Amino acid sequence: MDVPTDAERERPGGGGDGAGLDRRRFLGATAAAGVWAAGTMLAGCDTPSDGDPGTPPGPSEASRPGDSGWRIRSAGPPEAALGYTDKVSVLPGEDFGLYVSTTAPGFRVSAYRMGWYEGAQARLVWRSGRVAGRIQEDPALAPGTRTVRADWKRTVLVHTDGWPEGAYLLRLDAENGHQRYVPLIVRSATASGKTLLIHAPATWQAYNLWGGYSLYEGAGASYGTRALAVSFARPYDSNGAEKFLVYERAVVVLAERLGLPLAYTTGLDIHRDPAVLRGAVSAVTLGHDEYWTPQQRASMTRARDTGTNLAFLGANTCFRRIRIEDGDRTVVCYKTDYRHDPLYPRHGALVTTDFRQVPDPDPESSLTGVLYEGYPTDAPYVVRNAGHWLFAGTGVKQGESFPHLVGVEYDRVTPGALPDAAIEIVAHSPLVCNGRRSHSDSAYYTVPSGAGVFASGTMRWVEGLMAGTEENGRNHGMDARTGAFVTRTTENLLLAFAEGPAAKARPAPRDNVREVYGSA
Repeated sequence: MDVPTDAERERPGGGGDGAGLDRRRFLGATAAAGVWAAGTMLAGCDTPSDGDPGTPPGPSEASRPGDSGWRIRSAGPPEAALGYTDKVSVLPGEDFGLYVSTTAPGFRVSAYRMGWYEGAQARLVWRSGRVAGRIQEDPALAPGTRTVRADWKRTVLVHTDGWPEGAYLLRLDAENGHQRYVPLIVRSATASGKTLLIHAPATWQAYNLWGGYSLYEGAGASYGTRALAVSFARPYDSNGAEKFLVYERAVVVLAERLGLPLAYTTGLDIHRDPAVLRGAVSAVTLGHDEYWTPQQRASMTRARDTGTNLAFLGANTCFRRIRIEDGDRTVVCYKTDYRHDPLYPRHGALVTTDFRQVPDPDPESSLTGVLYEGYPTDAPYVVRNAGHWLFAGTGVKQGESFPHLVGVEYDRVTPGALPDAAIEIVAHSPLVCNGRRSHSDSAYYTVPSGAGVFASGTMRWVEGLMAGTEENGRNHGMDARTGAFVTRTTENLLLAFAEGPAAKARPAPRDNVREVYGSA
């Protein structure tokens, strides 16, 4: 899609985390102030590590005390505290570089692992000592691709000894009283026998407008001046982790509350090393996972075909074909300018446009079961098969609806673009998008390996997990009833998929595409 999502249009206001800031204030043009000294090395200055092999095993991660003080209290002006890492993910024990610019004389870094923790939603794993603060140089804009790069001097080198696998928010606490997040995934080397949560930093970066350019807009907020490639060598805009907080956090919290054996990775890591998928009982993509490489897609397809259940808890998934360059630090996507992609036309399968478009069309629905159709919409979610095992315990009835759960983007089962399998539409929600009437569909299918595949068909599914709470602001007006429905349905899905190939223990999908749409 080439317009903002409703997370950009409708900023979450809850939690005091600074998410209400205007994107265009995040231009990252901090004043130059000399050159950084060599980076400091930090390793557990205040909080002890659990990595000593000579000590007896400590308590399980789930039983450790949480820290509800992980939220940002004051974001302050854009230049108050900014940071990025030199890796989107690390294995436990690996080092990473942290690059920080701040107007404050000093700051600390707090590493919070996100999870359930009896409702606290995070645990403080590590905190640095005081680090001297300075203002880094202005970002540079690469001609041709209009790529913004901060290329700051490294501030600190952080050791992750004793950090458990998981999704982390590094919080910069500046002495000026302001804070920012920097996301980091401590990834799993293997997901064998586990549910694999797949985070989407390529999509986070595609929408990142820090420095004035994203894959959606550039100078003058114009699509025509957008970046054709975006770099991880820059901070994220807003509070530093908006996409993770809106579209991913709630699934992490729920999955950990359920006590499932979990593994963590990113789409970029699957692109680089698909071995993490081997033996996973299920793989879960979260609320907005739009940008995939062909290699990631091929690996996910192989995983499905060898028995790994797949869950797509969003919409617009696997829509853009991207390329990763510069040592996995740059996301390339020419979109409608694909003819200017240096690989066009010689390497059609790698040209960075939508997966469904020429020169090598391959609609995402062959994997997800559903096809992205439109933006924007706001509509009730309507249950079609109340007796489906996904809805067990929800108490829903046929035709029951949940206001605002469909939006802002949606997918549908599309006759003529179906997976090579019987597919069941379990929710069929009428909507209007740009004056055109259509439907959003939640759908389920299975393949000969026994793997089950579920797609929610709405980008608001993960936000629905927070409906009726004080998390994530207004949540588009979704209420507590909707939150309870989405939560129970997602629990049913995750628990069933954690048992192994779904087709071996759950009823086969009933092919009802012709019944719903009148053709197949």
